[in-house]
Amino acid sequence: MARQLRAEQTRATIITAAADLFDRYGYECTSLSDIVEHAKVTKGALYFHFAAKQDLAQAILELQARATQQLVAEVEGRGCTSLEALMRTTFGLARLAVEDPVPRAGLRLATADITVRAPLRHPFTEWQDFATRKFGGAVREADVHGDLDAGAAAHSLVCFFIGTRVAGRSLEPVARLPRRVAEMWHLMIRGLVPVHRRPRYVTLATQLERENPSRLMRAIP
Repeated sequence: MARQLRAEQTRATIITAAADLFDRYGYECTSLSDIVEHAKVTKGALYFHFAAKQDLAQAILELQARATQQLVAEVEGRGCTSLEALMRTTFGLARLAVEDPVPRAGLRLATADITVRAPLRHPFTEWQDFATRKFGGAVREADVHGDLDAGAAAHSLVCFFIGTRVAGRSLEPVARLPRRVAEMWHLMIRGLVPVHRRPRYVTLATQLERENPSRLMRAIP
């Protein structure tokens, strides 16, 4: 039992170290030797858990997917409107990126030229499908304009969210991400939401920017 616990702790240490380096320097510019040095483990320990760098990337993406699923389940349990659920999810993803190097690295790995192995789906595909469903629900709930193309809006939202992180990575600290997500939503609300419904969602965006991130659920390596 003690040996198994040590192995699990070593695996988690390696994943966290790899996530930190992938986020800071990118997948291509990070070597397994870099990860060994950063994690302060032996090469043998790394190869015991991961045969290749791609395996580490896959593990990080799997953990990111698990954290996202937990976040969505938490949001869905609130019984809120479709648009509110979508807003809460995007802010939740931003908070996870701020607090945890693994989801943060997952955002960067999603933009890298790596193959996501089945049964895991690419995070962009998962997020776009989720956003499409939520925008479709928002149309039915009259929280957005009735002629909204839910698929096109979802695609734009995912690109906006990811682009915000990509552009900001080299310009400002990751702690700024919730502020940028709030700015994103203020712009989208003006374009998508009927005038008489806007105050509610403008207020919500401001509240979510300040929400205590400690309540977020997260996956554990």
